[in-house]
Amino acid sequence: MHPNEITFSTATPIDGYGPGFFRVGGKVIEGSVCLTLEAALDWDGMDDLDLIDRLRGKVDVVLVGTGADMLPIPSATRRAFEDAGLGIDPMATPSACRTYNILLSEGRRVAAALLPI
Repeated sequence: MHPNEITFSTATPIDGYGPGFFRVGGKVIEGSVCLTLEAALDWDGMDDLDLIDRLRGKVDVVLVGTGADMLPIPSATRRAFEDAGLGIDPMATPSACRTYNILLSEGRRVAAALLPI
């Protein structure tokens, strides 16, 4: 097997995560966060629907890291994202971090709304 180097152009991938924090571009972010190609946005969790307005037209899909385990997205939250034309994909936070990095490397318009583990 030959390792391939992944490039992220101008995007900043998730470097790591741990109990209550994420490391992005060498900076530690504590608590919940929403990451996009351009910025790390404050996110107050599943009931924070203001995130929709900040992402509309900028991303196609939002990966939602639901913590250590995959949990369902509340139906009202899912409906609000879908009504805004944003795909929403829940998964455990570690999986969301890995998937976000892969999609970034492919140049996709993706965001990751992450609850810490």
